[in-house]
Amino acid sequence: METDGETNQESGKLEFSLDVPFPSAREASIALRSLSPDREPRKGGITKHLTVAGSTLSVRWSADEARILRVSVNSFLDHLKLVLETMEMFGPPVDL
Repeated sequence: METDGETNQESGKLEFSLDVPFPSAREASIALRSLSPDREPRKGGITKHLTVAGSTLSVRWSADEARILRVSVNSFLDHLKLVLETMEMFGPPVDL
């Protein structure tokens, strides 16, 4: 897992990125679909963008305040942990 945090000098927003490698592109895609429906409860102050490239799930946040960013990242990590535990419990995806 790779992370990066910084402040965007142009917008003044805090930015955080997280790259999560998966064993396969299919598993990364499953994680993306499982995690995408979760929208931020607060309408303003933060954005989150999820993408998949190959077998890597990438998440990028941009927030006005550190507290909002921390809460969003922590919530996402809790959901990611649940997705990973579920994948581990049921094993690798089966092609139908």
